[in-house]
Formats: sequence, structure tokens, C-alpha cells
Amino acid sequence: MWINFFKLRLFCCLLAVLMVVVLIINVTQVEYLDHETVSATFIDSSGQFVSSQMTRISRNPYCGYEHQTLSSRERTEEDSLLAALQWQVPDVGPVPFVKSTDPSSSYFVILNSAAFFKVGSQLEVLVHVQDFQRKPKKYGGDYLQARIHSPKLQAGAVGRVVDYQNGFYKVFFTLLWPGKVKVSISLVHPTEGIRVLQRLQEEKPHRVYFKSLFRSGRISETTECNVCLPGSLPLCNFTDVYTGEPWFCFKPKKLPCSSRINHFKGGYLKGLLTAAETAFFQSGVNIKMPINSSGPDWVTVIPRRIKETNNLELSHGSGTFPSGYYYKDQWRPRKFKMRQFNDPDNITECLQRKVVYLFGDSTIRQWFEYLTTFVPDLVEFNLGSPKNVGPFLAVDQKHNILLKYRCHGPPIRFTTVFSNELRYVANELNGIVGGKNTVVAIAIWSHFSTFPLEVYIRRLRNIRRAVVQLLDRSPKTVIVIRTANAQELGPEVSLFNSDWYNFQLDTILRKMFSGVGVYLVDAWEMTLAHYLPHKLHPDEVIVKNQLDMFLSFVCPLET
Repeated sequence: MWINFFKLRLFCCLLAVLMVVVLIINVTQVEYLDHETVSATFIDSSGQFVSSQMTRISRNPYCGYEHQTLSSRERTEEDSLLAALQWQVPDVGPVPFVKSTDPSSSYFVILNSAAFFKVGSQLEVLVHVQDFQRKPKKYGGDYLQARIHSPKLQAGAVGRVVDYQNGFYKVFFTLLWPGKVKVSISLVHPTEGIRVLQRLQEEKPHRVYFKSLFRSGRISETTECNVCLPGSLPLCNFTDVYTGEPWFCFKPKKLPCSSRINHFKGGYLKGLLTAAETAFFQSGVNIKMPINSSGPDWVTVIPRRIKETNNLELSHGSGTFPSGYYYKDQWRPRKFKMRQFNDPDNITECLQRKVVYLFGDSTIRQWFEYLTTFVPDLVEFNLGSPKNVGPFLAVDQKHNILLKYRCHGPPIRFTTVFSNELRYVANELNGIVGGKNTVVAIAIWSHFSTFPLEVYIRRLRNIRRAVVQLLDRSPKTVIVIRTANAQELGPEVSLFNSDWYNFQLDTILRKMFSGVGVYLVDAWEMTLAHYLPHKLHPDEVIVKNQLDMFLSFVCPLET
């Protein structure tokens, strides 16, 4: 009996030990699987994102553009673009305000002054910058804008600025119309301000922040979103699976990432500058201030002979600068004859039987608004979309015209955009069949000004790839790119949307789409050359010239 009882106790002990061993193995396996599940959502060094749910990070802040996998050709192109945009700002250490560039003390001189010039001649202007103590500056790096204009003729054109890195700048103009032509030079930002803008571009890419609302039933939470997010809190990874465009939101405490319902601009970070840096951004002192001439600021231009004019017009190459000029308030491109669409019927005739897609920011939404206002038969169809956000749709049933507008994907500083309406331009292009009756126009720049340039290069690379594929399958598709434009600047706007930032974006766009087979509406020159004040959304006369150029690409003059 005792022997049987002992055997039973021994069996129970062995069974208990076996159960403990099995439990330990299971717990270890569960911990291993749990670790593997979390690890699988981490961002690997190639920038590929495995899960669309939660990602934990330890970098402060994390920026998706730093984890790209580029081909050797893409890497070479990116390095070349960044090298070309290296702004030559000397490392002279902290500079007091009184030693920074003073536009009121600086001056310019017309170098090759003569009794008269002929149309087509080159005009050279030397700019000498001085500080607030009226002492010459010994280094360059200021951002200048230059134009020639004739107010009575409503004529204007931009000039090319060359920085000699010693306090002297030379500006080159091509004289394109006869009459009295005046020179205007402006200091947009002093060198010392440019150094601050460079620092913010690299150190504060999240200075414009975005938010998303997450909702499930009666529970709702709002969290911050961006390409770059500071800290190491859990993240929702909304990176686009097709383009690889990175986008993140802080994970809600109670809700899953899949419960996101919208996207909107959160606001702008404050306190970005030190007291000393603030002095470099003063309206009426050193932001978009005129530099005066120390002598005559105008020249007289006489017409060329007819034969010389014909030779001049035929000589323009693909690298024409400036690309055009205003005369009697009409933009005149130098490479082709632009039509004037002054009557709604002209536009209707041009767009008849066509589908027109407008993709991008609010500067191309202006085109949609202009067309639907100016052309009475083009009636907007109410989709119930948020005002100024879209998507928008207009139809002319009689003439079979369909006009669509859709904003680009994040980052975008609009008011509420529903999550299912956040579309990337490249993906939209991939869904277009194309053909001779398909027209596409794209404007994407303003919402990228706060980010390092790699973010914008990535976005354009994806769009360019989709453009090339669209033109490959449907070569007769007309694709037009609208460039960036200058805008009004104050102390705060300069930190987020400075013309200096947008000049960089504009340069990248032109280089990346050169030779691709798209048309370019040069909004940059069209705003700088005009007499009206710079605005993010230019006045109607400028928008009208942009549309005339756009429509001239769609319906060119028969030659």
C-alpha cells in the first residue's frame, strides 16, 4: 500500500515538474513572439515600413527622409541638387545687428551706362552692400531680387544675380522692350538672416505641426502628426505603401491607428529665434527692402531693326533667361507665341471634349476658381467638400468638359481634410489613362518650405516617375507644371515660407523636370517681374496670364 502511495506521489511530482517546464517554454515563446511582433513594425535602415499600424522610435526627432534607399543614379542626382543649392554663407561667428546688411546704406550702380541701348542688349548693375554703421561688408550671402520695369508700359522682367562673396553683387538684365527702363533691386534677407533660416530648415523641420482626429464610437482623441516627430512615444505609421512617402502621428492612448478620420494644420511653433536673431527679421528694416541707386537708376532703350529682331527671337535656346517679360500687362514668353484667352468662348473651344486634372496646393486651386468664375458654362458640381480644401469638380455638359481639382497628400497646411481624401499626386497620376483629350496640371511647393530639401526631392522623384510612365503609355497627354512664386513676407512668415526657401524648391523643380516632356508655367518670374505686390495667391491679372500660358500649351497656335 505504501509502495503504491509512494509511486503515486512520485508520478504527481514528475507531472508537476513537466507542467512547470511546459509553462516556462510557453511563456518564453510568447515573449519571443511579442518581441518579434513589435520588432516587425520597426523602421529598418532601408526606410521600408512593414506595418501600417504602430512604430516605436528612439530618435529625436525621427525624419523619414533620412532613411531612404536610393539607387546610385538617384543618389548622384540628389547630391548634385543639394550641391547646386549650397548657399555661400561665410562662417564668421555671431554677428551683431549693426554689422549686418543695411539696405538703406547699400547702393547699386549701372555699369555699362550709355546714351542708349538697343532691345536685346545686356545691362549690368553692380550692387555694393554695407552694414548699419555704413561700413562695406567683406562677405556675401545676402538674398537679393532684381527686376527692370517701365511703369507706363506695364512692362517688367527679372534679372540674374551673381554673388562675388566680397560684399559686391552683379546683376545681369536683358533689355527686352524699347523705352525708359528702370532698375529695381531689393534685399529680401541679409546674410545673417539666411544663416538663421538654414538652421531652422535643418533643426526645426516640425515647426509647422499637423494633427489628426481619431474616433471610435463615443471615444475620440487628437494627436500631432508630421514627417518628423520629436520624442520617443509610440507612433502610428501612415507611410504610403506605393510611394514610400513617410507620415506619422503620435498613437492615441485608447484608440487604434486605424481609427484616424481626418488631417488638419495644428499651428506654428513659437519662440524659434533668440533676441539677437529676431533683429535680422524686421519689416521696414531688412525684409524685402529696396536698395537705392547712387546715380541714375534708368536707361533708354531703342528698338532694333526688323532683321536684328528676327535674329534675336530665333536665337533663344532651352536655357533662356529670363523666360519671358510683361508688356502692356501681358506675359510674353521668349520661346513661343502665347495666345490671349480674353473671351470665355475661347477657353471653351480650347477645352472642348477634354478632361482637366489640377493637382496640388492652393496656388493651382486658383486656376480652378478662375476658370469656374470666368467661364459661365463651366458649372461647379457640389461634392460637399470643405471650403478651400476640395476635392472640387466642374462640368460643362454642352461642350463635354470635365475639370477636377484635388489637393496633394501630406504635408498640407489646409483645414480639415478627411483621411480617405489624402491622396498622393503620384498615385493619382498612376490611375489616369491619358490621351490627347487629357490635360494634367501640377503645383506642389508651398507646403514643403519648412522641411529639409530631401523631403521635397523625394516627393518630386515619385511624381516624376509617375509622369514619365503616363507619358510613356499615353504620349499625347499634356502635362503642365506650375512653379513656385514669390509672396509677401513679414518677420513670422519669413521663418516658414520665405522666398529664400521657395527659391530653393523652385530651382529643384526646374532641374528635376528638365527634359521630361512637360510644360512649365513660370509663376516665379511672372510674380517677380510684375509691378503688383508679391502675394502667396497672386492677383487676378497674374493668374490670368498663368492660365493663358497653360491654355497655350493645351491649344497652341497653328504654325
